[in-house]
Amino acid sequence: MKPIIELEALHRHFQVGDQIVHALDGIDLSIDSGDYVSVMGPSGSGKSTLLNILGLLDRPTSGRYRLNGEDVTSMDEDAQANVRNRLIGFVFQSFHLVPRLTAFENVELPLILSGLPPEQRHPRVREVLDSLGLSARARHKPDQLSGGQRQRVAIARAIVNQPRLLLADEPTGNLDQKSGQDVIQTLEQLNQRGITLILVTHDPQLGSRSARALRLVDGRIETDLRRRPLPNAEP
Repeated sequence: MKPIIELEALHRHFQVGDQIVHALDGIDLSIDSGDYVSVMGPSGSGKSTLLNILGLLDRPTSGRYRLNGEDVTSMDEDAQANVRNRLIGFVFQSFHLVPRLTAFENVELPLILSGLPPEQRHPRVREVLDSLGLSARARHKPDQLSGGQRQRVAIARAIVNQPRLLLADEPTGNLDQKSGQDVIQTLEQLNQRGITLILVTHDPQLGSRSARALRLVDGRIETDLRRRPLPNAEP
Protein backbone atom coordinates (compact mmCIF):
# COMPACT_ATOMS: atom_id res chain seq x y z
CA MET A 1 0.00 0.00 0.00
CA LYS A 2 1.46 3.36 -1.04
CA PRO A 3 1.70 6.03 1.68
CA ILE A 4 -0.33 9.17 1.08
CA ILE A 5 1.40 10.96 3.98
CA GLU A 6 5.08 10.80 4.92
CA LEU A 7 6.49 12.99 7.69
CA GLU A 8 10.19 13.07 8.52
CA ALA A 9 11.56 14.73 11.68
CA LEU A 10 8.74 17.28 11.67
CA HIS A 11 9.01 20.15 14.14
CA ARG A 12 6.72 23.12 14.75
CA HIS A 13 7.84 25.75 17.23
CA PHE A 14 6.01 28.87 18.41
CA GLN A 15 7.44 31.90 20.17
CA VAL A 16 5.27 32.74 23.20
CA GLY A 17 6.72 35.71 25.05
CA ASP A 18 10.31 34.81 25.82
CA GLN A 19 9.67 31.07 25.56
CA ILE A 20 9.67 28.66 22.63
CA VAL A 21 6.80 26.17 22.63
CA HIS A 22 7.50 22.87 20.88
CA ALA A 23 4.04 22.11 19.49
CA LEU A 24 5.47 19.26 17.38
CA ASP A 25 8.79 17.80 18.42
CA GLY A 26 10.25 15.46 15.83
CA ILE A 27 7.31 13.62 14.27
CA ASP A 28 8.06 10.66 11.98
CA LEU A 29 4.88 9.26 10.48
CA SER A 30 3.68 7.34 7.45
CA ILE A 31 -0.04 6.93 6.67
CA ASP A 32 -1.18 4.66 3.87
CA SER A 33 -3.77 5.61 1.31
CA GLY A 34 -7.23 4.54 2.47
CA ASP A 35 -6.33 4.34 6.16
CA TYR A 36 -8.61 5.45 9.01
CA VAL A 37 -6.57 7.14 11.74
CA SER A 38 -7.67 8.79 14.97
CA VAL A 39 -5.40 11.32 16.67
CA MET A 40 -5.87 11.73 20.41
CA GLY A 41 -4.07 13.26 23.35
CA PRO A 42 -4.48 15.93 26.04
CA SER A 43 -5.10 19.58 25.24
CA GLY A 44 -1.90 21.20 24.01
CA SER A 45 -0.40 17.91 22.84
CA GLY A 46 -0.10 19.10 19.21
CA LYS A 47 -3.16 17.45 17.63
CA SER A 48 -4.56 20.55 15.92
CA THR A 49 -1.08 21.72 14.92
CA LEU A 50 -0.46 18.36 13.25
CA LEU A 51 -3.81 18.51 11.46
CA ASN A 52 -3.15 22.06 10.24
CA ILE A 53 0.21 21.02 8.80
CA LEU A 54 -1.28 17.93 7.16
CA GLY A 55 -3.94 20.18 5.62
CA LEU A 56 -1.37 22.72 4.39
CA LEU A 57 -2.89 25.41 6.59
CA ASP A 58 0.40 25.78 8.47
CA ARG A 59 4.07 25.09 7.77
CA PRO A 60 6.52 23.11 9.89
CA THR A 61 9.49 24.89 11.40
CA SER A 62 11.69 22.07 10.09
CA GLY A 63 11.38 18.59 8.67
CA ARG A 64 9.77 17.22 5.53
CA TYR A 65 6.19 16.50 4.50
CA ARG A 66 5.36 14.44 1.42
CA LEU A 67 1.73 14.30 0.35
CA ASN A 68 0.78 11.73 -2.29
CA GLY A 69 4.45 11.49 -3.24
CA GLU A 70 4.97 15.27 -3.57
CA ASP A 71 7.31 17.19 -1.26
CA VAL A 72 4.97 20.00 -0.22
CA THR A 73 7.22 21.45 2.47
CA SER A 74 8.97 24.02 0.32
CA MET A 75 6.08 24.86 -2.03
CA ASP A 76 4.94 28.47 -2.15
CA GLU A 77 1.43 29.41 -0.97
CA ASP A 78 -0.14 29.25 -4.44
CA ALA A 79 1.26 25.78 -5.11
CA GLN A 80 0.13 24.55 -1.70
CA ALA A 81 -3.34 26.00 -2.28
CA ASN A 82 -3.56 24.09 -5.55
CA VAL A 83 -2.55 20.81 -3.87
CA ARG A 84 -4.94 21.48 -0.99
CA ASN A 85 -7.86 22.07 -3.34
CA ARG A 86 -7.09 18.91 -5.35
CA LEU A 87 -6.32 16.45 -2.61
CA ILE A 88 -7.68 17.55 0.78
CA GLY A 89 -11.12 17.99 2.33
CA PHE A 90 -11.76 19.51 5.78
CA VAL A 91 -14.52 18.95 8.33
CA PHE A 92 -14.44 21.23 11.38
CA GLN A 93 -16.26 21.24 14.70
CA SER A 94 -17.92 24.59 13.96
CA PHE A 95 -19.11 23.76 10.42
CA HIS A 96 -17.76 27.04 8.89
CA LEU A 97 -20.69 27.36 6.49
CA VAL A 98 -21.39 30.75 4.87
CA PRO A 99 -24.63 31.92 6.55
CA ARG A 100 -26.05 33.81 3.55
CA LEU A 101 -25.58 30.89 1.15
CA THR A 102 -27.84 27.88 0.74
CA ALA A 103 -26.63 24.34 1.34
CA PHE A 104 -26.24 23.93 -2.43
CA GLU A 105 -24.20 27.14 -2.73
CA ASN A 106 -21.98 26.24 0.25
CA VAL A 107 -21.15 22.87 -1.30
CA GLU A 108 -20.55 24.53 -4.68
CA LEU A 109 -17.91 26.95 -3.35
CA PRO A 110 -14.83 24.70 -3.76
CA LEU A 111 -15.82 23.95 -7.36
CA ILE A 112 -16.15 27.65 -8.12
CA LEU A 113 -12.67 28.19 -6.68
CA SER A 114 -11.44 25.35 -8.91
CA GLY A 115 -12.75 27.20 -11.96
CA LEU A 116 -15.25 24.49 -12.90
CA PRO A 117 -18.04 25.81 -15.16
CA PRO A 118 -21.66 25.68 -13.92
CA GLU A 119 -22.69 22.88 -16.26
CA GLN A 120 -20.07 20.66 -14.58
CA ARG A 121 -20.48 22.03 -11.04
CA HIS A 122 -24.21 21.66 -10.62
CA PRO A 123 -24.58 17.92 -11.37
CA ARG A 124 -21.71 17.12 -9.03
CA VAL A 125 -23.19 19.19 -6.19
CA ARG A 126 -26.59 17.54 -6.65
CA GLU A 127 -24.98 14.10 -6.64
CA VAL A 128 -23.06 14.74 -3.42
CA LEU A 129 -26.07 16.25 -1.64
CA ASP A 130 -28.18 13.29 -2.70
CA SER A 131 -25.57 10.79 -1.48
CA LEU A 132 -25.71 12.40 1.98
CA GLY A 133 -29.52 12.58 2.10
CA LEU A 134 -29.59 16.36 1.73
CA SER A 135 -31.44 16.85 -1.56
CA ALA A 136 -34.55 18.15 0.20
CA ARG A 137 -32.42 20.71 2.09
CA ALA A 138 -30.44 22.02 -0.89
CA ARG A 139 -32.15 25.44 -0.87
CA HIS A 140 -32.08 25.86 2.90
CA LYS A 141 -29.63 28.23 4.55
CA PRO A 142 -27.57 27.08 7.56
CA ASP A 143 -29.91 28.66 10.13
CA GLN A 144 -32.73 26.55 8.67
CA LEU A 145 -30.83 23.29 9.26
CA SER A 146 -30.22 21.15 12.33
CA GLY A 147 -26.70 20.73 13.66
CA GLY A 148 -26.39 17.29 12.10
CA GLN A 149 -27.63 18.57 8.75
CA ARG A 150 -25.17 21.48 8.84
CA GLN A 151 -22.29 19.09 9.52
CA ARG A 152 -23.40 16.86 6.62
CA VAL A 153 -23.44 19.94 4.38
CA ALA A 154 -19.89 20.64 5.59
CA ILE A 155 -18.94 17.06 4.72
CA ALA A 156 -20.53 17.43 1.29
CA ARG A 157 -18.48 20.58 0.71
CA ALA A 158 -15.34 18.73 1.87
CA ILE A 159 -15.77 15.85 -0.59
CA VAL A 160 -17.28 17.60 -3.64
CA ASN A 161 -13.79 17.99 -5.14
CA GLN A 162 -13.25 14.23 -4.71
CA PRO A 163 -10.25 14.54 -2.34
CA ARG A 164 -7.85 11.71 -1.51
CA LEU A 165 -7.54 12.87 2.12
CA LEU A 166 -10.27 13.94 4.56
CA LEU A 167 -9.25 15.73 7.77
CA ALA A 168 -11.85 15.98 10.54
CA ASP A 169 -11.23 18.11 13.65
CA GLU A 170 -13.68 17.19 16.45
CA PRO A 171 -16.48 16.79 13.86
CA THR A 172 -19.08 15.76 16.47
CA GLY A 173 -18.08 18.30 19.13
CA ASN A 174 -21.14 20.54 18.62
CA LEU A 175 -23.66 17.75 18.00
CA ASP A 176 -26.02 15.69 20.13
CA GLN A 177 -25.28 11.97 20.42
CA LYS A 178 -27.64 10.82 17.65
CA SER A 179 -26.45 13.46 15.16
CA GLY A 180 -22.85 12.70 16.09
CA GLN A 181 -23.32 9.01 15.38
CA ASP A 182 -24.86 9.80 12.00
CA VAL A 183 -21.94 12.07 11.08
CA ILE A 184 -19.33 9.49 12.10
CA GLN A 185 -21.09 6.80 10.11
CA THR A 186 -21.08 9.13 7.10
CA LEU A 187 -17.33 9.74 7.46
CA GLU A 188 -16.67 6.02 7.86
CA GLN A 189 -18.69 5.23 4.73
CA LEU A 190 -16.49 7.69 2.82
CA ASN A 191 -13.41 5.94 4.21
CA GLN A 192 -14.80 2.60 3.03
CA ARG A 193 -14.95 4.07 -0.48
CA GLY A 194 -11.19 4.68 -0.33
CA ILE A 195 -10.80 8.19 1.12
CA THR A 196 -8.04 8.42 3.75
CA LEU A 197 -9.67 9.65 6.98
CA ILE A 198 -7.76 11.36 9.79
CA LEU A 199 -9.89 12.25 12.79
CA VAL A 200 -8.83 14.42 15.74
CA THR A 201 -10.96 13.77 18.82
CA HIS A 202 -10.98 13.96 22.62
CA ASP A 203 -13.63 11.23 22.77
CA PRO A 204 -12.10 7.79 23.57
CA GLN A 205 -15.21 5.99 22.31
CA LEU A 206 -14.96 7.80 19.00
CA GLY A 207 -11.22 7.23 18.79
CA SER A 208 -11.69 3.51 19.39
CA ARG A 209 -13.58 3.13 16.09
CA SER A 210 -10.55 3.84 13.89
CA ALA A 211 -8.31 1.21 12.32
CA ARG A 212 -5.24 3.00 13.67
CA ALA A 213 -4.89 5.25 16.73
CA LEU A 214 -2.17 7.79 17.42
CA ARG A 215 -1.73 9.39 20.83
CA LEU A 216 0.23 12.62 21.03
CA VAL A 217 1.82 13.93 24.22
CA ASP A 218 3.95 17.09 24.32
CA GLY A 219 4.27 17.19 20.55
CA ARG A 220 5.49 13.61 20.20
CA ILE A 221 3.80 10.36 19.20
CA GLU A 222 3.53 8.41 22.45
CA THR A 223 1.66 5.41 21.00
CA ASP A 224 0.75 4.23 17.51
CA LEU A 225 -1.74 1.35 17.65
CA ARG A 226 -2.90 -0.60 14.60
CA ARG A 227 -6.21 -2.29 15.46
CA ARG A 228 -7.02 -3.95 12.14
CA PRO A 229 -5.40 -4.29 8.73
CA LEU A 230 -6.16 -1.98 5.85
CA PRO A 231 -8.59 -3.26 3.23
CA ASN A 232 -6.62 -4.78 0.32
CA ALA A 233 -3.41 -4.68 2.36
CA GLU A 234 -0.82 -7.29 1.52
CA PRO A 235 -0.53 -10.09 4.15
